[in-house]
Amino acid sequence: MQMIKLPSGDEVLALGMGTWHMGEIPSFRQEEIAALRLGLKLGVTLIDTAEMYGFGKTEELVGEAITGHRDQVFLISKVMPQHATFDGTISACEGSLRRLGTDRIDLYMLHWRESVPLEVTLAAFEELVQQGKIRSWGVSNFDVPDMEELATLPGGKAVQTDQVLYNLMRRGIEYDLLPWCRERDVPIMAYMPIEQGRMLTNGTLIDVAIRHDATPAQVALAWVIRHGDVIVIPTEGKREHIEQDRAALSLQLTAEDLNMLDATFPPPLGKRPLEVF
Repeated sequence: MQMIKLPSGDEVLALGMGTWHMGEIPSFRQEEIAALRLGLKLGVTLIDTAEMYGFGKTEELVGEAITGHRDQVFLISKVMPQHATFDGTISACEGSLRRLGTDRIDLYMLHWRESVPLEVTLAAFEELVQQGKIRSWGVSNFDVPDMEELATLPGGKAVQTDQVLYNLMRRGIEYDLLPWCRERDVPIMAYMPIEQGRMLTNGTLIDVAIRHDATPAQVALAWVIRHGDVIVIPTEGKREHIEQDRAALSLQLTAEDLNMLDATFPPPLGKRPLEVF
C-alpha cells in the first residue's frame, strides 16, 4: 500500500476518507456510517472531518462510525478561523472531542486563516498537544506566503500538512506551493480530487479510464497520488465509492496517460492564486 510519512513520523495511506456534507441528511446516515466502517475494514484509516461540516453533525456521525475502532483510526478535524483565538481554539477542540466521542484528535487543523494572528492559534495548538487532546497540528488553505510566515513562528515548523484544493482541473499549486512543501517534507492533502464529479464526463479522462479498465474517478485519484507525497481525501458517503476509490491505489498511470491528461488539463506556467472551495 502507498503510505505517506508525516513529519511526526506517523504513516498514513495515500487515500483517506473525507466527510464533507455527510451527516446532513438523516436518511443517508446509516449508509454513510457503513461506508466509513467499510473503509476501515479495507485499511483506509485516515478520516477527515471538521467542526464546520454539518454544523457538528458530521463529527457526530464520524464518532458513531468509529465507535469500537478508535485506535484503528487516524482522525483529523479542524477549527474554524472565527474560533481560532487561544481560548476559542481550546473550546472548539473540546467540542469536537465531545461530538467525536474520543479523548484525542490525531491531527487538528486551522481550516483557513482570517484575522487571528497565527502565533495565537499555534500557542493554542501547542497547549492542546501538552494536554494530550491533539497529537499534532496542520493547516488548510494556506498558500506559499502563509506557509513562509508560519515557518518563521516559534514551533511553526511542527506543521504536519497543508490541506488544499487540488485536482486535474485545479493545478495551480504545482507551480510553487507543492515544491515549497516538498522541499520541507510537508505533505499536501488534496480535497475535492474529482471536483465533485464535474470532471468525470471529460473525454480524455474517460479514454484513459477505458485503457486501464477503470473508472474516470479512479484515474483522477491515481493522478493526484502519483506524486508519492500527496494524500487524497475524497468524500466517502457510499460503500461502492470507497471500494472503487480503494482500488485506485493500484492504478499505475503511464507516461502516455500523463501526457494525454496534461494536454487536456495543462499544468500551470506561472503563479496562480490559491483556489479554495
